[in-house]
Amino acid sequence: MNTQFFAAWIEEIATAVRAQRDHLTQLDAAIGDADHGANLDRGFTAAQEALAGASPQTPGALLVLVGSTLIRKVGGASGPLYGTAFREMGKAFGEAPEISPAELSTGLNAALAGVQRLGAAAEGDKTMVDALAPAAEALAQAVRDGLKPEEALEAAAAAAEQGARATVPLQARKGRASYLGPRSVGHEDPGAASTALLFGALKAAASR
Repeated sequence: MNTQFFAAWIEEIATAVRAQRDHLTQLDAAIGDADHGANLDRGFTAAQEALAGASPQTPGALLVLVGSTLIRKVGGASGPLYGTAFREMGKAFGEAPEISPAELSTGLNAALAGVQRLGAAAEGDKTMVDALAPAAEALAQAVRDGLKPEEALEAAAAAAEQGARATVPLQARKGRASYLGPRSVGHEDPGAASTALLFGALKAAASR
């Protein structure tokens, strides 16, 4: 997976977020402040523009630039959280020109650690961690099992989607949704839903 692959991933994310913008906003309207879809759409559009203007030479440099752009351009909690995830992944990749599935797994673990450090969230708190953590573990297991890269990314995407759906019956313990207490039950967490979109986009990039 080279720099072009990760550029394709960001393009796939931007397309998916744009298509699901209203859905993400509806999810956020139920338990947040109704801006998640619009914020992510603006952020990943800005990330595409930043990549077009800078042409980073390595996957790590590309993801650090994406993360920095998201932190600058996306409002609310999602900008710092997603920005940190991409920056930490990029830093984990270092200067490597190509990334193996095992190295991608290491990068995702670094992204997860960064998100948890910033947001102080654990699995079960009804946040993006509920999709990110199982996806990272599914990819790590796929690497250990020696699956093909496409199969490994498929497993990660499926785990993220399942994790996002599993937030519906949870009561939020972090973020704005936690202020609702029991009223947060019965709604899918928008951050987990958008995280699942990112992993679906990763799978799509591998299919190009």
